[in-house]
Amino acid sequence: MKKIKQILYGNLVNMGGIPLRQPLPTQNVEQIDPFLLLHHARLVVKPDTDYKHAGVGPHPHRGFSPVTFVFEGSVHHRDSRGNSGVVSEGGVQWMNAGMGMIHSERPSEELAKKGGHQEIIQLWVNTPAAHKMDQPYYVALRKEDIPQFSPNKGEGFIQLVSGEMSGLHGKVKTHTPLLSAMGKLQADAEHVFEVPEGRNTVLYLLDGGLSVSGHGLVDNHQMIAFENEGSQIGVVAKKDTRFLLLSGEPLNEPLATHGPFVMNNQTQIMEAMRDYQMGKMGMLVEEF
Repeated sequence: MKKIKQILYGNLVNMGGIPLRQPLPTQNVEQIDPFLLLHHARLVVKPDTDYKHAGVGPHPHRGFSPVTFVFEGSVHHRDSRGNSGVVSEGGVQWMNAGMGMIHSERPSEELAKKGGHQEIIQLWVNTPAAHKMDQPYYVALRKEDIPQFSPNKGEGFIQLVSGEMSGLHGKVKTHTPLLSAMGKLQADAEHVFEVPEGRNTVLYLLDGGLSVSGHGLVDNHQMIAFENEGSQIGVVAKKDTRFLLLSGEPLNEPLATHGPFVMNNQTQIMEAMRDYQMGKMGMLVEEF
């Protein structure tokens, strides 16, 4: 079984007026290569919200993949490459910003009118230097598009978004080997996750609590970072628990970041800022 290296707590932070939990990065942990950032937000959308101005408006990215896992409610994605669509509970939006892309993330029109909760995790996955200036792409997966299987014992489900697990293959293709799975284990459910040895692996709990083999209880809003040795993670759900499991091959490359840009040196960051200001990342005029 894999041993736990450290546990990071998802402290509440305020990002432009949006309250969310951020277990990564921290003051002491810049990244868990190739994972750069994890934001967990559960927001109340009031009925008759003006969805044209809700959520996050148009903003640029370059050099990494911002990925949105939707656990409740829905998200409407629009971008400067002409993509527009809604992904609801159990779905995933995987955007590789590549050389540059502008997008917005707002509650869907239906959610804004009816009201309800919008709960998401946004994950930033670094892109290898050789592919940072590739053409961008966007993949939207509905819940029914994502391969799903049951835990070894008890009730629940596990959705495989990328990588391989339990004989299944995720629909998202990544530049480097990367496993991502989201799901729910009901109280008393047991499962042993099989992950390739040598990769950086983390498990984030949105809620509930798990007993992890060789360690003990891990509570909600905590991110578990595992040692690279070993290939199994055994868990027992002490209560209903939703989670996100990530395991990726480290890039081991220099990291330079500035806001929405993730590159390998400061010159590339300056070029990204210049290209955005010159309109080289396109333009997003939202149509409602």
